[in-house]
Amino acid sequence: MSSCPPAASFFGFIGAASALVFSNLGAAYGTAKSGVGVASMGVMRPELVMRSIIPVVMAGVLGIYGLIVAVILVGQIAETNYPYFLGFAHLASGLANGLSGLAAGICIGIVGDAGVRATAQQPKLFVGMILILIFAEALALYGLIVALILSGKTSSAGC
Repeated sequence: MSSCPPAASFFGFIGAASALVFSNLGAAYGTAKSGVGVASMGVMRPELVMRSIIPVVMAGVLGIYGLIVAVILVGQIAETNYPYFLGFAHLASGLANGLSGLAAGICIGIVGDAGVRATAQQPKLFVGMILILIFAEALALYGLIVALILSGKTSSAGC
């Protein structure tokens, strides 16, 4: 049996939880804020409701990013032979993904709310809103990429 510190796995599990929790917070905020905009816009222009669901869908993807990273991290956490190096790498991975997802969710929520309301008044704004939403979603994608790189780190020193 290895002499790795048992606290190391704590950091790994916190990383997995952070990835999921913060990403879902971003997804929930983005969905709620965009959904309010869709409801408001639906009163003015009900024929545009389905087109205005795009920000809600984009916010939901953030939760999927968190789920992917959390599942990967939990699969790598071991009861033995799990040094602090890996625990800290997995914590950093979860935080990178989760906080990027939270930031993207806030951005998607604000842009989605204002964007769908503005699109109801001026349909030419739709393409601009979509472009801004894509750039907001890219923030979470950057966090996902860094999280996957960090989760793949290995320690050659052992415990």
